[in-house]
Amino acid sequence: MELDWIFGIARRQWRVVAICVFLAVAGGIAYLVTALPLYTAQTSLLIGSMKNQFVEQLAMNGNGSIVEDENALLSQIEVLNSEAVGNAVIDKLKLDQDPFFMKEKPSLISTLLAPVRAAITALMGNKPEDNSPEKLRQDALKKLSDNMSVVRVGKSYVLNVGFTSPSPEFAARVANAIGDAYVLDKLNSKYDSARRAGDWIQERVVELRQKVLESDMAVQRFRAANNLVSTGTQLVSEQQLTELNTALITAQSETARARARLARIESILSNGQSDAIVTDVLDSSVSTELRKKYLDAAKMEGEISKKLGPDHQQAVRLRAEMAEYKRLMFEELNRIAESYRSDLKVAEAREQSLQDSVSQASSVSASANETQVQLRELERENETYRNLYQNFLQNYQVAIQQQTFPVTEDRIISRAMPPEKASFPKKPLVLAVFLVMGAAVGTGIGALREFRDRFFRTGTQVRSELGLEFLGNAPLLKGDSNADQAGAPADPRLISKGNAVSNYVLDHPLSAFAEALRSAKISADMSITGKNCKTIGIVSSLPGEGKSTISINFAELLANQGARTVLIDADLRNPGLTRAIGRHATVGLLDVLLADKDPMQAMLVNPTTRLSFLPAVVRQRVPHSSELLASAAMGELLQKLSHHYDYIVMDLPPLGPVVDARAAAPRIDGFLYVIEWGRTSRRLVRNTLRTEQAIADKCLGVVMNKVDLDKMRLYATEGSDEYYHAAYSAYYQKG
Repeated sequence: MELDWIFGIARRQWRVVAICVFLAVAGGIAYLVTALPLYTAQTSLLIGSMKNQFVEQLAMNGNGSIVEDENALLSQIEVLNSEAVGNAVIDKLKLDQDPFFMKEKPSLISTLLAPVRAAITALMGNKPEDNSPEKLRQDALKKLSDNMSVVRVGKSYVLNVGFTSPSPEFAARVANAIGDAYVLDKLNSKYDSARRAGDWIQERVVELRQKVLESDMAVQRFRAANNLVSTGTQLVSEQQLTELNTALITAQSETARARARLARIESILSNGQSDAIVTDVLDSSVSTELRKKYLDAAKMEGEISKKLGPDHQQAVRLRAEMAEYKRLMFEELNRIAESYRSDLKVAEAREQSLQDSVSQASSVSASANETQVQLRELERENETYRNLYQNFLQNYQVAIQQQTFPVTEDRIISRAMPPEKASFPKKPLVLAVFLVMGAAVGTGIGALREFRDRFFRTGTQVRSELGLEFLGNAPLLKGDSNADQAGAPADPRLISKGNAVSNYVLDHPLSAFAEALRSAKISADMSITGKNCKTIGIVSSLPGEGKSTISINFAELLANQGARTVLIDADLRNPGLTRAIGRHATVGLLDVLLADKDPMQAMLVNPTTRLSFLPAVVRQRVPHSSELLASAAMGELLQKLSHHYDYIVMDLPPLGPVVDARAAAPRIDGFLYVIEWGRTSRRLVRNTLRTEQAIADKCLGVVMNKVDLDKMRLYATEGSDEYYHAAYSAYYQKG
């Protein structure tokens, strides 16, 4: 989709769009003139950003989440549109009994459709009208909802509540009533929610109180049943086990000490260490006295042995005393060792007794611990019920306060006043909408027209669609009619032209029309070579495309250039060319073919160009015209004429309705295909050429006839011949 193509569509279809826009704007103006003006009054409400703290606290206790402000504000909008607020307004203003509010305000469309509805109602039968209070109330509620609007102001907590009515005073009164009803509904909802919450909490408080008592009794019964006596911080069994463990540790320490003393003294006795000392020896007076005597005797024995010799009697006696003292000392040590053995046995016995007591106490404590797990579970349950009881008791007091003094932050910050200007219809908006609708409809119609345009408009289409050479455009000529009446000439052998179109190429030799025919002559001369006489057939797809006009002007062009030319009207079924320039002829092609008339005697001549014309004088319908054109007589005629002329131009019947041109195709050297601009379907021409392959193979090119040069420029694209038509139009002249 190139821009040139889009701009071309806009240039071609702008009138359609303009007409649709004009009609749409006119309809919009008519609507504005007949529309009932409506007025909208607005009251502004401030929605409190703080929620009911008590209900919010309950919600948090329930699921741990708080509704966001945005969702809460949307909820308040729905509350304003609810039936509760609507019914409160209806009750306050008695709208269901107000005839001004309840009567229907007919629009222009409903007024126009009223007769249709009346006819339908008459055909279906009249149903009894329901005027019950419930029905009137439902109708009033619906009308109130339909004419009410709620709009949030920006990102604030302010809502503009509007009501639309034909009366500005009534609109303001209803808008204020809606605001008052909403604030009152919020107060009532606060009171109701607090009351319901208080009643529910009161039931829960009674239930939790009973639960607390039951859990306390369960703890005490469990303690008594399992002998779980407590000293305040721990059970008695746990305290006893702690004390026994302490005593056991002490006894084990005493046993270890007694065992160590006994081992030491036994080591002294076994080694005979008389000089070894243990603690109890130092504490024994007997051992001390014996050691003193032993040391004194040893001292004296040493002195005597030193003075008198070791064998002295006194020295020997002292050594005997020393031995006695040593024996007595070891006897004392044995006595002390025996006491150590006795102490060790006592310590071991005490340790064993404590060990047995600890084992017994441990088993008792283990059993108590297993039971205490259940006790702790009961105590936790009791503590939970106790905390819930305290919490709900506190909430109950808050709920009582909420019922006593319900408060809401929602309030009216701006009351509605009767509006001075109508809010409907919005004239600029309505006109803009109608204008856009008209432009859209016009664009759609224009697009449909373009989509349905299946005709030839440019030479580029001819080349791309048909694959044939485009020879030129023959402009639309005024007075292009082959049926104009013409009087008989003074000489019956002369051509009589009934209109200026038949002589256009001679009157305007430098026109675009003449240039297109010269292009056709050049194409014929270049394509048909090696023949002294060229037979050229002029064909079209449908009647009325100007084929005969092209034929006479093409033949006149050839003759005017000095070529010996003969023009034959070969359309034996509808000889339009004969009616145009040879209506007075009495002998024609049928007489030559059927009655063996001399063709030279049947010829009409243009004295100016020396063009010869063989008319088709048809006195009655010829059913076998195709056989005549394909007959040997026709071949002999063309052969005879080829000796006297350079060009034979045959105006053949259209290809669509009859097969005459196909029958004559073998005797014709080339065809000029005439297509009416903007009227002949491209598909039709394609199908015709596909069917008439013999004609397509000999086709010299296509001449676009009846071209509207002003409209043709609208289809021109950059690079096409039509695009540059204005640039070389200076080479064309009408005179």
